[in-house]
Amino acid sequence: MVDITAKPESYREATARGRITLRPETVKLIKEGSVEKGDPIYTAKIAGILAAKNTPALIPLCHPIPLTNVDINVRIINERTLEVEATVKSRAQTGVEMEALFATSVALLTIWDMVKKYEKDSEGQYPYTSIQDIRVVRKVKDKNE
Repeated sequence: MVDITAKPESYREATARGRITLRPETVKLIKEGSVEKGDPIYTAKIAGILAAKNTPALIPLCHPIPLTNVDINVRIINERTLEVEATVKSRAQTGVEMEALFATSVALLTIWDMVKKYEKDSEGQYPYTSIQDIRVVRKVKDKNE
């Protein structure tokens, strides 16, 4: 691990974003609340929060830090695409970019898991489904200190 002992605590915030592309029929099922496993959007939000809180347990050398807030937003962009945005906040000695990226990734994977039944083609493959563009879109340090 990187030694952060001498670093002072400061306000940290990071936002990550990513997208999942699905069949239009699947997005329609999500909109209608007709997904057999339940609500993928609600479940993805919970999964994203849990992921942010557990980031250091799964990413080697990632510092465990106290999170003060995790906000997961999922929105339908168009007939084929959902976007997940995770914002993570803390007062710590190191940033929260990994937590935001991990939260976004797990939320997107959760959506895929909940709708995979509807995404398979006749050969059992997923040619319509993809997760893309996971990235940090905003980083803040020392806000209003």
